[in-house]
Order: sequence, then structure tokens, then C-alpha cells
Amino acid sequence: MANVFEWIYVVFAVLLLFGAAIAVHEWGHYWVALKRGLKVEAFAIGFGPKIWGWTKDGIEYSIRWIPAGGYVKLPQMITSEAIEGEQKGEPLPPVSPWSKILVAFAGPFMNLVFAFGIATLIYFVGLPIKVNPSIIGHVAPGSEEAKLGIQAGDRIISIDGKLARSWEDVYQTVALARTNVLPVVLARTNAAGASAPAGEERKTYHLTAPVKEGVGLKVLNLEPRDHPVIKGLVAGGAAEAAGLKPGDEIIEFNHLPIAGRDQFIAEVQKRGGMATDILVKRGTERVKLAVTPRGDPTAKVARIGVEVGSSTVEIYQLQKPGPLPWVLLGEVCDQVVSTFSALAHSKQTGIGAKDLSGPVGIFAVLAAQVKQDYRLALKFMILLNISLAVMNLLPIPVLDGGHIVMAIFEKLRGKPLSVKIQEYATTAFAVLLLSFMVYVTFYDIKRISIFRSMFSQEVQIEAAPQAPAAEPAPAKQ
Repeated sequence: MANVFEWIYVVFAVLLLFGAAIAVHEWGHYWVALKRGLKVEAFAIGFGPKIWGWTKDGIEYSIRWIPAGGYVKLPQMITSEAIEGEQKGEPLPPVSPWSKILVAFAGPFMNLVFAFGIATLIYFVGLPIKVNPSIIGHVAPGSEEAKLGIQAGDRIISIDGKLARSWEDVYQTVALARTNVLPVVLARTNAAGASAPAGEERKTYHLTAPVKEGVGLKVLNLEPRDHPVIKGLVAGGAAEAAGLKPGDEIIEFNHLPIAGRDQFIAEVQKRGGMATDILVKRGTERVKLAVTPRGDPTAKVARIGVEVGSSTVEIYQLQKPGPLPWVLLGEVCDQVVSTFSALAHSKQTGIGAKDLSGPVGIFAVLAAQVKQDYRLALKFMILLNISLAVMNLLPIPVLDGGHIVMAIFEKLRGKPLSVKIQEYATTAFAVLLLSFMVYVTFYDIKRISIFRSMFSQEVQIEAAPQAPAAEPAPAKQ
């Protein structure tokens, strides 16, 4: 029953938060349109059939079934009957290009205002900061990394000049880098075992990050320190036959200590058709079993029929008060700029449209953040709102940036673009945009196992350590 209520909470929160981002955007268009004297025919949150609607002052308001956007119907923004429908009653007066620019810009601007408001709220409620160190758990024997002397237990300090406070930072920096050879600073506790930094030996390595199959992004050939956990079993598979169960934490395979998911998969693939000992932690007990990996004719590798996830609890320390609003906005803007830069330099980074997320991916990540901690979801909402603002300002017909560009052309020419040009451009780009949404949704669905692992990730929020109280000043004699 608790899980049912949790799901209801998560779904409600996701719809509320995503709907708020859309509503704020559309309200910006709506409010400025009214102030500039434009006729507003409809204001809708979502697409498709209506869930609920009403009409007031000649404006049709509605909430619709597909929560992937919204719209404000403004017939004077585009002079095209084919798109906006035939005018009823008196013809509407033309609108100045300046008014069109203000109305179009108002939506993205309100997303930025909303993002600043959320950042201000986070300042007061605090922000959990991930503190799991980026410690290497496994280095493949015989690999270039092993030949360089990199060992399990080494800690990643920075990559390409950027601090790596967690493995999340590692993955993001590597994926967005414009080269696949990166300077990586590693630290190793010295023999004296003193605390860092005095007890650390630091060294810079230039490591190659190949594109990882199945993920499509550049990843270092280094693995986090993390015992894989069995999340699911294939019915009738080798693991089920061996007696493995969901929740088992894999400690050893073929008498080798297992420190990461990729290491475990690689070891399984070596043992096709051979009975192999596997040691798992089940609750408080350690259980030793024997499993025989079976050949997979489609993938041509051996498998045991399990879905594995992480056993690591993500630990966050609550920073309260949170970062200053403009500092947090700056960090998120840097992330957005880095992402667009990586897309613009796709040949160097390997990142393309397939790596973007549509509504399915956004909902999945937001749901995972809501489940983990509402403050993490609020931070994601800052990223979502800034991304919506930037995307909508792209100079593409049907987007706000396209309306701005057409209004600028109208101002320069002294008259609007012809109805035919507006019609063709808007229709063509609407089809392209819809096709793009289908494309990214297809890849979102292919990543569903990643989203599922995010949703099941265990999180622990801790209070930040208190600074030691200052010693009282000595009394004056």
C-alpha cells in the first residue's frame, strides 16, 4: 500500500511540476498579448482531447490529456487562415512587429523568471550536494589503464581541468568533452596513510574515453567501486535455475572479487557453458551458489539472465542555506551551454540528437528526482525551465524564436511575409518538430532500463558537518 501512495505522490508531483513550467511559459505569452491588445482565442495546458475546460470573456481555457506542452491561440501572430482557422465576425487589425516580438519573447522570459524563483526557494530550503567520492573500483587487467599503473582505490580528482566531486561529474565531463583523450588527475593514499591532501600522491594521466556500446556516449575505461545488485531475473534463465534472487549483492564470481557492473558482465561472458561459483550477500548472510552462463545466439556472448543495478547508496549532504540564487543559475546555465556546445561539435564529442530527451525522458528523470528528494527535483526544474527558454528561442518557425525572426523580417520589409511562405514554413517545421519528438522518444524508450535504475537508486540525505566552534578569546589581564 505504501508503494501505491508513493507512486501516486510521484505521478502527481511530476505532472504538477512539468505542468507549472508549461503554464508559466504560456501565461507569459497570454499576459503580454492581452497587455498589447491582441485577441486571445484559447489558452491550453497540454495537447489532445480536453480533460476540463471553460470559457470566460471570449477565451477558451482548457487542460488537455497529453502533458507535452501547451499553447495560446493568437490569430494576429500569424496571418494564415490555413493555420489559425477562418476569422469570425469583424476582421482583426494587424499587430505591430514590436508587439509580436514582445509576445513571443514573453514565454521564454517567464521560464527564466520561474527558474530564478525556484533557485531562490532552494536557497531557503537547502540543496543536497552529492558527496560520494569518485573512487575507482576496478581496472581491467591488461588494459592501457592497468599498464599505466592505475589501481582500484585510486580517486579521480579532476578531468579536463574540471573537479570530479562524484562519478556523476566524471560521466558528464567525459561525455561533453570535445576530445576522447582527456587529462585525468588521480590521487592515491601514500604508504603513510595520512589524510588528504598531505597523504596523497597525485598524478596526471592522459586517458582515452571510447564510446560505450549500448550507451552511445564516451566513457572512461574505469569503473566505480560498487558491488552489482540483482534487480531482476529472466524467467527460466541460468541465474533463476542457480537460485539467485532479486536483491542479491554480488561479492565474487569465479573466486574473483567483483567491484563493478562492467567487470561482472565481462567475467560472465568468459564463462559460457562452464559451471562457475558465485558468492552473493543476501540480507545479512553470504550465500555461495553455482551458475552456468548460457550462450546468447543473438548477441553471441554468454549471459546468466539477470538485470543488475547499483548497491551504492548515493549520499548527499544538505547545504542550508543553499547556493545563492544567481550562483545556482550560473551553474545550471553552464551545464546547458556545455550541452549545446557538445551538440554543435557533434563530430568531436559524439553527442547527437539521439542523446537528447523528450517528454518520456524528462518525466522519467523528474520522477526519479521527486522520489529521491523534492529539493533535487526543484534543481532539475531549474535546468528544465532554462532549457525550455533556450529551445523555444531557436529561430525555427512554430517556435517563439521563429515568430521573433518573422517579426524582424516584417519590420525590415515594412510588411509581413506572404501567407504562403508563413504557411509552408510553419507546416514544414511543425512536421519536422513532430518527427524529432518521435525520434527522441524512441531513444528514450531504449534507455528505459537506465531510467528504471535511477528510480530504484537508494539515496541518503545527511546534515552537513558543523564547523567547530571557535575558541573563546583569552580574557584580558
